[in-house]
Amino acid sequence: MTDIYAQDINMCIWKRELSAELLTDIEQYLQGKPNLSITKIIKSDAINQELNEILKDFPNLAALRDNIAELIDMFSCLFDLKQVGFRLNVLEHAMCPRFHVDKIPCRLITTYSGNGTQWLSHDRVNRDKLGFKSQGLGDEQSGFYLNADDIQIVTTGHVALLKGELWQGNEEAGLVHRSPPASSDEKRLVMTLDFV
Repeated sequence: MTDIYAQDINMCIWKRELSAELLTDIEQYLQGKPNLSITKIIKSDAINQELNEILKDFPNLAALRDNIAELIDMFSCLFDLKQVGFRLNVLEHAMCPRFHVDKIPCRLITTYSGNGTQWLSHDRVNRDKLGFKSQGLGDEQSGFYLNADDIQIVTTGHVALLKGELWQGNEEAGLVHRSPPASSDEKRLVMTLDFV
């Protein structure tokens, strides 16, 4: 994941397999049709204590808590952060349905269940039509990208680091991404970590 520091790298993906225990915990939890939306700042020197407090109402998610703690520790160490912005959400709709870039230095994102984040490589987009520059047209109609086959997907379970526009020297070059289209029969469990 240290490749994210390279000037010509805008995204790093850790291709990992989630454990059977973790997948079982998540599946059982999601069957209860939970409404989960946690946003918190976590101190990097108190990760386990803070996660135990945040997730105290979810005793059956010990494997998830341990996995989250590992990722927060990794993110904090990689960027020498004293605290991290943490979000954990169960989503029934696309949180960010339009392609966009983040106005932050870097974000870690992982999808524990459901479809993963969609993204486009820098050379496959027309940034002159990104966001409000699309003149109200949808991503598919605006000419922002030419071919749906160019859309790539972060596989469920994989961990992605996405450079944003506030990464030094990355102005106007943040990784273009969006939430996948919503599915009526599938909930997503998504975690993000941000600089604060």
